[in-house]
Amino acid sequence: MSIRKMMLSAAAGVAVLALSGVVAQAADYTFKVAHGASTKHPLHQYVEMYKKLVEKKTGGKVEIKIFGDRKLGGDKDVLLGVRAGTIDGGLVSSVLFALIVKKSSFDALQLPFVVTNYDNLSKMLLSPTAGKMLATLDDVGIKGLGFGEAGQRHFLSRLGPVTTLAQFKGLKTRIVPVPLHKAIWSETGANPVGIAYGEVYTTMETKGIDAVEFNASSILSENLYKPAKHLSLTGHYFWPLVMIHNKAKFDKLPKDIQKAMIDAGREATEMHVAYVKADEVKVLETLKKKGVKVYEFKELDAMRKKMAPIIAKWVKRDPLIDEYVKAAGKLEAGN
Repeated sequence: MSIRKMMLSAAAGVAVLALSGVVAQAADYTFKVAHGASTKHPLHQYVEMYKKLVEKKTGGKVEIKIFGDRKLGGDKDVLLGVRAGTIDGGLVSSVLFALIVKKSSFDALQLPFVVTNYDNLSKMLLSPTAGKMLATLDDVGIKGLGFGEAGQRHFLSRLGPVTTLAQFKGLKTRIVPVPLHKAIWSETGANPVGIAYGEVYTTMETKGIDAVEFNASSILSENLYKPAKHLSLTGHYFWPLVMIHNKAKFDKLPKDIQKAMIDAGREATEMHVAYVKADEVKVLETLKKKGVKVYEFKELDAMRKKMAPIIAKWVKRDPLIDEYVKAAGKLEAGN
């Protein structure tokens, strides 16, 4: 074939591809978005939902590249990276915001038994109060766009069933090392031990801890069902995560792109909570098939009463915590 014919053939091929929509235009903006969990974990789906919504709403002008499996570090690394601008965006556990960037209002999302079902959680994460929480991040160089959800937390023990308050006593229980969680689990009588997420399996396997308070999906994705077989359905609180971007970079974007990303963050919140609600049912069945024994916790009312002083103490720390607890209370009461 002559060079001229080859060039004509190649040009024709490009034309056909262009007409079929296969040749895509390069994005105007590309963002690295990270999280510290396994890509097998349901929270990864929030970032996938967010990615698809942003790319669709911007007509392909924005491309989101996802880095899961702790490739850019754990939650703390991602939070600090986004704040510094070395990472464009991330999905980070809400519990870290009070500790790392001193935004105490986010503790409201982890107060025990304030929200007890997924439907009310979805409403609260889309509420004006939650929006105010996100806005508090502006002055620390972070743009908050929405919330993901890792799943309702339960209690997994390697030693045996825990179905009463007395059975918490003395159990070395892994917690995220923050003041709120230490207060909660100390109040139950357990012995809380702060351990990083990525070290939980090894510590449990080597019997460095007796138990962990975790969502069912993490028990499955982190293989914790292998060293521990007793899961009590306490449902003590949920585990919201915050979708964040570096604010300096976000503020430089055109207004229509900013709006698309804000809208995507909120839409993904509602979609993801519904996804995790359905997924938990499936995960619990999978865990049972893998030999995990699942128990109802017999003293939930008594446990709630023990948590009341902690809630009363925390609502005094930030007006938004008080606002969140009151709004959630109305929802839970059916108002």
